[in-house]
Amino acid sequence: MSRRRNHRHSHRRKRHSLSRSMRAELHFPVSRVDRLLREGRYAQRLSSSTPVFLTGILEYLTANILELAGQEALKSHKMRITPEHVQRALGNNQYLSRLFENNTYSQVEAVPQPKEW
Repeated sequence: MSRRRNHRHSHRRKRHSLSRSMRAELHFPVSRVDRLLREGRYAQRLSSSTPVFLTGILEYLTANILELAGQEALKSHKMRITPEHVQRALGNNQYLSRLFENNTYSQVEAVPQPKEW
């Protein structure tokens, strides 16, 4: 009987392991984002879905920026995207230009100070 059991199990195919990027259908590396989040110590604990979500956001933003930069390259009759095309694409899009603004505000200035009597 043990022969039959072993014989029956030998026909099973091994399940190939899928990376987290493949499971999430992303091109960017989920594991690398996870490692960088943990090394950066941005939080004591991370959910398993946090790096997947952040990787999806990064991939979405990158795809949009490259699409806009490609349109800018076509406008200037070029086949390659240059940093100037990316910069022009970011400047022409109001949401992306606001996202990549160089404004840094001090937290001390943002908090209203109590009035002295």
